[in-house]
Amino acid sequence: MLTELSIGVATAVAASYAGLCTMWPTSQLYGASFTGEARPSKRLALTYDDGPNDPYTGHLMEVLDRHQVKATFFMIGEMVEKRPRIAHEVCQAGHVVGNHTLTHPNLIFAGEAELRRQLERTQKIIDENACGVPRLFRPPFGGRNPRTFGIARSMGLTPVMWRVTCYDWSATESASIVKHAVRQIHGGDIILLHDGGHSAMGANRSCTVAATDELLRRYKGEGYEFVTVPQMMAPKA
Repeated sequence: MLTELSIGVATAVAASYAGLCTMWPTSQLYGASFTGEARPSKRLALTYDDGPNDPYTGHLMEVLDRHQVKATFFMIGEMVEKRPRIAHEVCQAGHVVGNHTLTHPNLIFAGEAELRRQLERTQKIIDENACGVPRLFRPPFGGRNPRTFGIARSMGLTPVMWRVTCYDWSATESASIVKHAVRQIHGGDIILLHDGGHSAMGANRSCTVAATDELLRRYKGEGYEFVTVPQMMAPKA
């Protein structure tokens, strides 16, 4: 027979797990999201959040172009409004642009009306200045509540998370970013990086640019192929 103490412990554990899943990138508790393809796989997808960011999005595109690789950029609506030309250039270069909300709020605390406002406005900005097809959505900080992904899907947006966290937003050297990535990569992974910072334009992402170059050299040398998220999501022939 369960005691009050054991019931309390079980409740606390369940609540902690539920809380963890609001931010855990691979959790499917609050709705399905795409985090990568089945292993084993020799494909990887580079993704970049919080741009466009002047000048580092441009520097990053130079690295990707040198390696002949296309990536997926989850852009903040307000940042696209500030630098529409960069967003357009990302699209014209063959990269994919996804929706990362208008102002980068933590959506754990967002109601339906606010979520719809954030996504609708951002998608309109992306459609006008870059390219938003196929329509992808990534929540800021990975935060979501039980309704977030369902609402996004009802708006025609596919939720995309990740498996590999590189912690580049706080890195002071590229080697630490690469180390985090190598520790987690097993193939078929979506890799989270940042070309911008959600607080202001001009966030220093030089370490991310250098780490991207190193990761491309390393894994292409090991026979991996780098693809966009939509390419990874597409059924294999």
